[in-house]
Amino acid sequence: MHAKPAINAAFNSGTVSFIVELECSGCGEKYSHDEIHTFCPACQSPLLVRYDLEAVHKHVDRDAVRWRQGRMWRWHELLPVKDPGNFVFLGEGDTPLLHLPRLGKEFGYPYLFVKDESSNPTGSFKARGLAAAVSKAKELGIKKVIIPTAGNAGGAMAAYAARAGIQALIYMPKDTQRSNIEESRIAGAEVVLVDGLISDAAGMAGEKARAEGWFDLSTFKEPYRTEGKKVMGYELAETFDWNLPDVIIYPTGGGTGLVGMWKAFAELEPLGWLSNTKKPRMVAVQADGCAPVIKAFETGATFCDFWTNAHTMASGLRVPKSFADVLILNDLRDSKGTAVAVSDAAIIEAQSQFGRMEGIFPAPEGAATLAALKILIQQGWVHPEERIVLFNTGLGLKYLDRLGQAT
Repeated sequence: MHAKPAINAAFNSGTVSFIVELECSGCGEKYSHDEIHTFCPACQSPLLVRYDLEAVHKHVDRDAVRWRQGRMWRWHELLPVKDPGNFVFLGEGDTPLLHLPRLGKEFGYPYLFVKDESSNPTGSFKARGLAAAVSKAKELGIKKVIIPTAGNAGGAMAAYAARAGIQALIYMPKDTQRSNIEESRIAGAEVVLVDGLISDAAGMAGEKARAEGWFDLSTFKEPYRTEGKKVMGYELAETFDWNLPDVIIYPTGGGTGLVGMWKAFAELEPLGWLSNTKKPRMVAVQADGCAPVIKAFETGATFCDFWTNAHTMASGLRVPKSFADVLILNDLRDSKGTAVAVSDAAIIEAQSQFGRMEGIFPAPEGAATLAALKILIQQGWVHPEERIVLFNTGLGLKYLDRLGQAT
């Protein structure tokens, strides 16, 4: 007798996905989810997936989702893959939300938590987005995928592409940490090292994609990575018994997770699944050596200018301009949130403090959220009675060659 794989138990006999269409976040133009699309050709804005939320409300029992297997794919009705045979699953999702009692006591903030994404496959939150994107690519019949990456997204894409039997090509800066380069290669991806930043890698990957027909999985240049990342928002709501936290502090490079979670909260509200519809104040954290979102937010701009001479030890934050800058800024303002820049020295200290006081070895990007919290406390922007969630987006062990190297 053979055991049924957990992923096969993640759906019931009803509708697997209630996906309806793709909608341009800029001009509102609609596109079919059964066709291959990247971003809106009319206005060059990211496409967002829309679902039949009325049908989800009618047919899905919120509390039954908790007892399903399948981790991220427990939420399949609100994910874009229609055939469960196309789920590309490596165990992503259902990461722990950990209380931080010692750090909370140190700061006088007793309701401090971290959502620790380091237990995802390939050691980072990138697994969520690439699981969704590669699964949908498989469903659409895509045979080869390409990505520019600062590191972790490349490793995740390589792993999920290998699992799906899809050819993978990765462009990454040549100073990317060795762990990301080797994990990509061992999964069978071709890795091209670029003399420059992720923006340079993106230009080369885009040119290659157009010339040879590779499907580009760049951040927000396809619609589905956001869908995997948004599940972090569902998990937060579920873990807090359907009451959202007061503040979410999130490291923001491309911004997929921030935009994704805000989308998740917007979906949960009409479903009637939230016990309290008060949404969190979102905080974008960047490094002061590459802070386009902070500059735009503070000046009241509606989009980000390209950040020249970008530098920081936190490679995931070394993104001179996000393709979804308008969405990020809108979501910050809609949430009554803010944006904070931190120094590499502060990131290193926060990384050490996480380890000494809570036994957590965060990625530099995750440590940046603790550095930002200290600034917000000094400013009086957060309050001791609030529930505050930091996000550690990856495993610190993957950054050993950068440990203690402030730029």
